[in-house]
Amino acid sequence: MNVYEASMKRIEYIMTHFDNVYVSFSGGKDSGVLLNLCIKYLQENKLNRKIGVLHLDYEAQYDATTNYVEQMYKKYKDYLNIYHVCVPFKVTTSTSMFQSFWRPWEATKKEIWVRDIPDYALTKDDFPFYNENMWDYDFQERISQWIHDKEDAEKTAVLVGIRTQESLHRWRAIHKERITYYKNKKYSKKIADNIFNFYPIYDWTTEDIWTANAKFEFDYNELYDLYYYAGVPIDSMRVASPFLSAAQESLKLYKVIEPHTWGKLISRVNGVNFTGLYGGTTAMGWKNIKKPAHFTWKQYMEFLLDTLPLETKENYLSKLETSIKFWREKGGVLSDETIKELDDLGIKYEIGTHGYKTDKKAVKLEYLDDIDSSDFKEIPTYKRMCICIMKNDHLCKYMGFSQTKKEMQKRKEAVKKYAKIL
Repeated sequence: MNVYEASMKRIEYIMTHFDNVYVSFSGGKDSGVLLNLCIKYLQENKLNRKIGVLHLDYEAQYDATTNYVEQMYKKYKDYLNIYHVCVPFKVTTSTSMFQSFWRPWEATKKEIWVRDIPDYALTKDDFPFYNENMWDYDFQERISQWIHDKEDAEKTAVLVGIRTQESLHRWRAIHKERITYYKNKKYSKKIADNIFNFYPIYDWTTEDIWTANAKFEFDYNELYDLYYYAGVPIDSMRVASPFLSAAQESLKLYKVIEPHTWGKLISRVNGVNFTGLYGGTTAMGWKNIKKPAHFTWKQYMEFLLDTLPLETKENYLSKLETSIKFWREKGGVLSDETIKELDDLGIKYEIGTHGYKTDKKAVKLEYLDDIDSSDFKEIPTYKRMCICIMKNDHLCKYMGFSQTKKEMQKRKEAVKKYAKIL
C-alpha cells in the first residue's frame, strides 16, 4: 500500500465515523493536497455531504495564496462549508527586537492593512469566545468547539495536513505515546470532548505531495512555481506568516515575487526591511555566527542584551535564569553520544533521574560558554542564548522553550474567563 492509498483509507475511516469533518487549510501545499484528497473521496463515492474548510487569514500573505484559497472555495462550493477567519489575535513575530507579536486585521491599523477583509469573512464579532489576549493557536483550539457546536455535531474531526518529514516537532506530534487517540488510531489526538485532530498525510514526503498534484491534476498554490523559478529547493518552500522565525530567510523573496506586497509589509510590522536584508545571515543568528574576538560568548550576550529595550532584555534574562536553574537542579536529557562528547572535552556533569519516555539520560550541567558538539542546540551555552537574541526569538524556541508557567497561567485564566461565552 502506498501513502496515497493509506491516506484514502484513513479519510474513509474518518468520514464513516464522524458526522462533522473540516480541513484546516492554510493555502500551502500540504493542506492543499489534504483538502483535494477529501473532495476526491466525496466525488468518487458520490456522497451527499459537505465538509468544512477553515482558513485563518493572517492578512499579510502573497496574493497567490489569497487567489488559491478563493479558487478552491469557488471550484468546490458545493462540497464546502467555509469558515474564513479574519481576527486580530496575537501572532509571534521574529522581525523585531521591539515587538514580540503583531495582530492581523487590527482595527487601529486599518489604514496600513496589507489588504481588505473579504466580504465573506468571519470577524471577531462572530466569535463570542474571542478576547484580545488570545494568541492564534489559542483561537484555533477554541474555534474547533465553536464549529462543533455550530454544526450541532455528535463528533467532529479536524483534519490537519502536517507531515513528520517537515520537522522533529511534527514527528513528535504524531509518534508521542498518549492515551488520547481516537480508537487507538495513532494519527489522531483528542482536543476536546467528541472533537479529535487527525493527520491523514503524516507519512508523506515532499515528493509525494508533488506527485499527487501532477497525477491527479490537483489545483495548488502557484506561489510554488514562483519559488521554483527563484531557485528555492522544494524542501525549503513554505507558505506561512512572513514574520515567523522560519520565514526570516525567505522574507526577501517578497521583494522579487510581489514588490507591491513587500512595500506594504515594510510599514506593517517593525523590522521587516532589516530582516529582508539580513534574514538567513549571521547578522540574525543564522549559519556560523561569530563574536568580537575580545568577548567571551557570555560577555557578548551581555553586550547584546544592553542594546535591547528594557522589557525585551528582562524577558531574555528571565528565560536565561529559568534555563540555568533547570540545568543545575533537574538536568536536560542527552544521548550517550553527546555525553561521550562531554567526557572527551573534560566537561564536568552529574547524571540525574527523569520521568520522560526516552532512553536518554538526565544530565545536570552548568552553563558553558560554547561547545563544539553535534548536539549543540541541546546543550546550555551562552552562545546559544546569543543566537536567540539575534534571531529575535522572544520565546527562545531555539533553546527548546515553550510557554512559561506565568504565560500558561495567563492563558488558562483567559480561557476560563471566556469559556462559557458561546
